[in-house]
Amino acid sequence: MKLWKGRFSKAATSSADEFNASIEFDQRLYKDDIKGSMAHAAMLGKQGIIPADEAELIRKTLKEIEADIEAGKVEFTIESEDIHMNIESVLTERIGDAGKRLHTARSRNDQVAVDIRLYLKDEIAAIDGLLRKLMDTLVELAEQHQDTVMPGYTHLQRAQPVTLAYHLLAYYQMFNRDKSRFTDCLERMDFLPLGSGALAGTTYDTDRDFLAQELGFKGVCPNAMDAVADRDFAVEFISCCSITMMHLSRFCEELIQWSSIEFSFVEIDDAYSTGSSIMPQKKNPDMAELIRGKTGRVYGDLMSLLTIIKGLPLAYNKDLQEDKLPVFDAGDTLKASVNIFTEMIATMKVNTQNMERAAKYGYMNATDAADYLVTKGLPFRDCHEIIGRIVLYCIGKGIAIDEMSIEEFKGFSDKFEEDIYEKIAIRSCIKAKKSKGSTSFESVKQQLADIKKEK
Repeated sequence: MKLWKGRFSKAATSSADEFNASIEFDQRLYKDDIKGSMAHAAMLGKQGIIPADEAELIRKTLKEIEADIEAGKVEFTIESEDIHMNIESVLTERIGDAGKRLHTARSRNDQVAVDIRLYLKDEIAAIDGLLRKLMDTLVELAEQHQDTVMPGYTHLQRAQPVTLAYHLLAYYQMFNRDKSRFTDCLERMDFLPLGSGALAGTTYDTDRDFLAQELGFKGVCPNAMDAVADRDFAVEFISCCSITMMHLSRFCEELIQWSSIEFSFVEIDDAYSTGSSIMPQKKNPDMAELIRGKTGRVYGDLMSLLTIIKGLPLAYNKDLQEDKLPVFDAGDTLKASVNIFTEMIATMKVNTQNMERAAKYGYMNATDAADYLVTKGLPFRDCHEIIGRIVLYCIGKGIAIDEMSIEEFKGFSDKFEEDIYEKIAIRSCIKAKKSKGSTSFESVKQQLADIKKEK
C-alpha cells in the first residue's frame, strides 16, 4: 500500500511502479535510514510530539528490523518504492499506529538527505583508512629503495637521475593531498539536514540540535531549502574520488610501462597478473590496466551527477533519486582500486640493476655537466650549448658522456678538468642536489623523517 495514496484516485501501473522505484539500489542505505529514524523518534518523544513510550517502541522495533534485514528476513518491495517507505511499512506492520507516527515532522526529502550524508561520512572514513595503508606502503618501499637509482623522465624521455624512493614519495604527496581533500569534503558535509521537512521547515517544536548530536553531525544545515535541494557534497565526494583515481591511474600507467620487457624495471607478482588465452609467454599487468580503465568510469560518475543537478529548480526534484548510483559506484570503485593497488605494489619485484643501467645510458648527467662548466665561470646558456654538442657527439659514437676521454672533453672546452668524471657520475649527480625537496640522498632521508613526524 502506498503511504501517500490518499490524494490519488487511480493506482500506478506496474511499469510506472517499476520505473519510479529505487529500492533496487538504495536498499544499501538501510543502516543509515534506521539510524536517522531512531534519532528522529527519540527527538519526537523528548519533545512530547509523540508519546515517549511509543517513541521507545519505535526505536526498539527499528533495531529489530535492522537485525532482520541483516539476517535476510525482510523482503523489500517495489510497491513501497524506496528504502525509507519499505522500512516504515515494515515498522507499521509490526506495531500499528505507533509506526505511523514516526514520519511526523519530517519528509522523505530530508530523510534521504540525512541518509546519504551518513553513508558518505562512513565512506570517507573507510577511504581514509585505505589511503593511509597505501601511503604507509609507499613509505616502506621508499625506505627500502633510498639507494636505488633510476631515470627521472619528462615527456617520457630520460631527463635526470633520481632515486626510486624519491619517485615513490612524489606519489605519497599526491595521495596525501587526496586524503586531505576527503577530510575537507567531510568538513563541509558534516551538517544535519534532518528536520528541514520537504523544503520549508516544520510547524512542530523539534530539536534539530539534539538530532545533530545524536547522529554525530557538528551542526545543523542553516537553511531548510538548501538542505534538501542540493547535492554539492555528493559532487565533491565524487570529485575527490576522481582525483584520487587519476593519481592511481598515472601510477598504474608507469607500472604498466615498467613491467614491459622494454623497461624491465619491475615485475608484478603472479597473484596480481593474468595470462593470455593464446600466447603462453604472456604475463599481463591486468590489475593496473583495470584501475586505469575504471578511472574513466569514476569520471563518468562525476559528470553524471553534475548533469543531473545542473538544471534543477529549487527545491527537491525526483531527478535527485539518481544521485545514489554514481555516489555508490564512485566510492565502491575507488575503495576496490586503492585496496588492490596497495597489495600489488607491496608484492612487486624491483629490478634495481635495470633501473640503474637505464639511468647511466640516458645522458641524464648532461645538466650536471653544464652546471660543472658554470662553476668554471661560463654563462649557463653557453654551457648548455657546449653540452648539447657533446651529447650529439656521444650519440654518434654510441658512448656515455662519462666514457669520453679528457682530451675529447677539452676538444669542446678548455674548462674541463679531470674532476669532471666525479661531477657527472650518476650518484654524484643525485648527491649534488642541494635544494629542499630534491632527489639527493640526504633530502630523501629528510623527507622520510618529516613524513614520520607527521603521523
